[in-house]
Amino acid sequence: MVATNLKAETMKLMDKRSGMEVEMNVIIQRLCQPGGPGLSGNLVDSEGFPRTDIDISNVRADRRRLAELRNDHKDITEKINQNIQLLHSAKLTPTIPSVEDSGPKDQDENVGMSSAFSNPVAGGSSSAMDVDLVVSRPFAVVDEITEGSPASEDGLQLGDQIVKFGNVEIGENLLQRLASEAQNKQGQAVSLVVMRQGALISMTVTPRAWSGRGLLGCHFRVL
Repeated sequence: MVATNLKAETMKLMDKRSGMEVEMNVIIQRLCQPGGPGLSGNLVDSEGFPRTDIDISNVRADRRRLAELRNDHKDITEKINQNIQLLHSAKLTPTIPSVEDSGPKDQDENVGMSSAFSNPVAGGSSSAMDVDLVVSRPFAVVDEITEGSPASEDGLQLGDQIVKFGNVEIGENLLQRLASEAQNKQGQAVSLVVMRQGALISMTVTPRAWSGRGLLGCHFRVL
C-alpha cells in the first residue's frame, strides 16, 4: 500500500513538473524569439536608455516567472528522485522466500529486475510505471538554442530535458562530461534520450563545427 501511494504521489509530481516544463518552454521561446532580449540580454541600448523595441515590463515579468518555475522545478525533481530511490530500494530488497518459491526461479526474477533497472529504456520485467519512474531522471535541460545550429537542425528543442547524452548520465561534473563527450564525438552521431513534455524520446545529434559558437549551439543547464 505504501509503495502504491508513493507511486501515485510521484506520478502526480511528474504531471505537475510536465506542466511547468510546458510553461517554461513557452516563456523561453517568447524571450528568445528573433529580436527578443533572450534569457539575460540587456534591457537598455548602447547609450544606456531603455530599449524601445521590446516591452520591458513584460520581459521582466517573464524572467521573474521563469526563475520561479525553475526553482519549483528543481524542488519537484529532487522530490521525484527521492521517491524513485525509495521505490527502487523497495524493489531490490530481498524477501524471505517460501519453500515453494525458493530455487532458480527467485534468481531469475532478481536478475530480470536488475537488468530492467540497469537498462530501463529497453524495458524488462518491471511494469511500465516502474520503468517510467526510473528513466525519467533528467540531469540537464536545454534552456538556450541557436537557430541553424547543429542541435536545432538535429531536432533538439528548448525545454528538452537530457536523460542520457552518449555515455553521460546523471552523476557528478555533468557540464564537463557533456563538453568532453561532444568534443570526443565530433562529427559522429551521438545517441540522446530526452524527456519532452513528459514523454521519452530517443534521437541522435552530431556535434560539429558550424558558423556559431560551440559544437552544438545550445546551452545545457544542470537540474
